[in-house]
Order: sequence, then C-alpha cells, then structure tokens
Amino acid sequence: MTSIAITGAAGRMGCRLIALAKLDGSFQIAGAIERPDHPALAQDVGEVAGIGQIGTPITFDLKPTPQVLIDFTSPPSTRHWLKTCHDRRIAMVIGTTGLQAQDHDAIDRIAEDIPILQAPNMSLGVNVLFKIAGEVARMLGDDYDVEIVEGHHRFKTDAPSGTALGLADAILKAVGKTRDSLVFDRHGDDATRKRGEIGMHALRIGDEIGRHTASFAALGERLELTHVATNRDTFAHGALKAARWLAGQKPGRYDIASMLGL
Repeated sequence: MTSIAITGAAGRMGCRLIALAKLDGSFQIAGAIERPDHPALAQDVGEVAGIGQIGTPITFDLKPTPQVLIDFTSPPSTRHWLKTCHDRRIAMVIGTTGLQAQDHDAIDRIAEDIPILQAPNMSLGVNVLFKIAGEVARMLGDDYDVEIVEGHHRFKTDAPSGTALGLADAILKAVGKTRDSLVFDRHGDDATRKRGEIGMHALRIGDEIGRHTASFAALGERLELTHVATNRDTFAHGALKAARWLAGQKPGRYDIASMLGL
C-alpha cells in the first residue's frame, strides 16, 4: 500500500484522484485537503467524489504523514504544501500549472531533501509526445517551421498551458535553443515568420479538456503530432502511477520521463 494525501480533494481533479485511487486498491487515502473556507470541509471525501463513504474526512490541514502528497491546485497553494512536505519529509507529486521561475528554483532546492516529481502534464501519452517532438525537431532542423497550438476549456486561467510550454521546451532542448525563440500569438502589420522561431498559440473553447499539436512544415509538406485528452482520468492515472513510483525513490527532482525511462 502507498499512503497518499490529495490537495484540492473536492475539485474536479481531486475527486477523480480519490475515486481512481480507491478503485485501484493499492493506495491508502490518508488525507483529503481543501481550503479553510470550502463548503465540503468535514464531509467524507468518498461521498464528495461520488463513490460512497471511505472514512476520510476533508480537512484544511494535514494531520497524518503520508508517503506522498499529490498537488493539483494553484501556485500559492503549491508553495505552501511544498514547504510542508519539506518540513515533514513527505514526497510530493506536483501537477499544478502556472508556476514561475522562482517556484522551479524552490523545487530544485527542496528536491535535495525529498523526492519530487513535477510535470506540466501527468498523461503518459503527452510525455511520449514530448520525446517524439524533440526527436522530430532535431531531425528536420530549421528548414521546417514549428508551430504549437493548444486548446483548453473556457475556464482555464493560464495561457499558454504548462503542457504547451513543456512541449516547446522539449523541442528547444533538442535543437539547442532557449525560450527566446518563442513567439506568442502573432499580430500586427508585420508578423512575417522568422526562420528558426517557434509559434505558440492558445485556444479557450467550451469544455475542451486538452488538445496539443506540434506542427513541422516546409514548402510542400507538413508533419503534425497531436495529443487529445478525452477526460481527466488520463491525468489522474498518471499522477497515481507517479505517486506509487515516487514513494520508492531517493531525494531528487523527477518527471514523468524519469518514471518511464525515456
């Protein structure tokens, strides 16, 4: 059994993590956490998740000490739980997006003392996409234009998505470039494409869960690599697999590629 705690437990992602962890049978749900003013506080998290009572109430703090805490919340909340996990030597899976450079610096420092797996997208397929896109970019070079388009639901706050930036980073790393090569949402009277740049575009449409496409195009052909998430379970399954794997790791900073051996 791997003991876990889940932040944002009454949210859409939290509820799926609870339901799938219980269904899996190899997890002990030691904690279910929400903000102090959340209306679901003190309720059984299983009932909130739609699976019936499991004996774990929703709290605003973390009294037990699980092996792993899974965090899909917001940057301010993640900062709080990062410190808590460090102080109590709890491994941490971070799926929060919108993190800033200083947050990644903090993760690097704290990962010297505890194992942390942080990924902009917990989908196993997306992380395979990162690997393939880097290899394609390296093989085709600057003779091929690269554009990344991502789409999410109308309620998503950050843009471009963490996944789109992760995809861009995989391509940039493969060809020895930095984020200075990224161009966001071209507009104006002179938006002519420059050789070697990577275009980034964000769509916010309806209830789209997640769609990411990297296009590589020359004069006469186009290669497109696309990942489509059809429900949030793909992210929850990936996060739970990451938690199980991370519980047995030494301190360090890991990602899904580390877990998959990519």
